[in-house]
Amino acid sequence: MTKEELHISLNSRRISKSHIDDLVAQLEKEPQLTEELFNEVLLEDKIGTFNASWTFDHLMRKNLTCLLPFFENFANGLSELKTESCIRPIAHVCEMVCEAYFKKKNPDFTQNITDDQLEKILTSCFDWLIGPMNMAPKVFSMTSLYYLGLKFSWVHPELKLILEDSYATGTTGYKNRAKKTLDKLAKLGI
Repeated sequence: MTKEELHISLNSRRISKSHIDDLVAQLEKEPQLTEELFNEVLLEDKIGTFNASWTFDHLMRKNLTCLLPFFENFANGLSELKTESCIRPIAHVCEMVCEAYFKKKNPDFTQNITDDQLEKILTSCFDWLIGPMNMAPKVFSMTSLYYLGLKFSWVHPELKLILEDSYATGTTGYKNRAKKTLDKLAKLGI
């Protein structure tokens, strides 16, 4: 598949879940196109579509290490995202990255991601958590921030304040994740 074929495949129509699965299978064989897929996410964000971001999320579920060769571009691109349809899957990718780095301590991630890149994820996750959007990006962000707080000590107290303040107005899913996160923070003495 070429960059042009990828672009056409993503932009010719709204794509189905089965089409996404087919694209992911093809991209797994051609991981060098992963950065181009992320560039499509950034383009889509400007026009309000989400085929590329949905595909990107599903590819990262299969092979998160495809992200590492262009992780700096990924981290820099987070602050550009404005459309919730694109932010939601990318917030999920951030959560997966944080779990690989902090929970699984995967050396592919711990040895190749810099503190500066983690801070860019941190900044975007706080923006998404306190921003005026639906709950899914907020839920992914609170989990990422919990893990990031294991490295950046100032994060946990801020996260706790935000979760306590927003708990009452959250959806059931938000409240569930917030309670679990607050319980983890309490175990750390926060």
